[in-house]
Amino acid sequence: MPFNARTTFLLIFLSCLALLGFGLYLQHFKGLEPCPLCVMQRYAFVLIGVVALLAALHGPKRVGIRVYGAGTAIAALLGIAVAVRHVWLEHLPKDQVPSCGPGLDFIMESFPLSKALPMIFKGSGECADVAWRFLGLSISEWALAWFAAFFLAGLWLALRKKAN
Repeated sequence: MPFNARTTFLLIFLSCLALLGFGLYLQHFKGLEPCPLCVMQRYAFVLIGVVALLAALHGPKRVGIRVYGAGTAIAALLGIAVAVRHVWLEHLPKDQVPSCGPGLDFIMESFPLSKALPMIFKGSGECADVAWRFLGLSISEWALAWFAAFFLAGLWLALRKKAN
């Protein structure tokens, strides 16, 4: 299979699918319940994956590749924003960690979106807990690395001169 824009978008989609699958594995088989910021990061992976899947199925030419690449990069930036906040909360000293708040389901059901989003991004004590590490990095740090990779891939697709 040649390495072209369509292949790149397919690889991005498959990577997002694998990351979401691993997150569900950790949740349902290892008992790690996601905090509100983890859930928001999952939504960002879904958004990146959907954009990449649409691009892979569509097989666009020059302008379309740029549009889908920009969409991928923008979705990844949203994920980066959430992951940076999450990593920051994880690295706070214990005495500065916000107290645990209500769960994401309660927040979304009880408050309008304009009030719910600031509450979610504020984070809570549960967002500062690191229950799993791989190669010394927490889940949110790995998510940040993947979002950065997807951002760079989207930027590369959007700005490269040769479009195929």
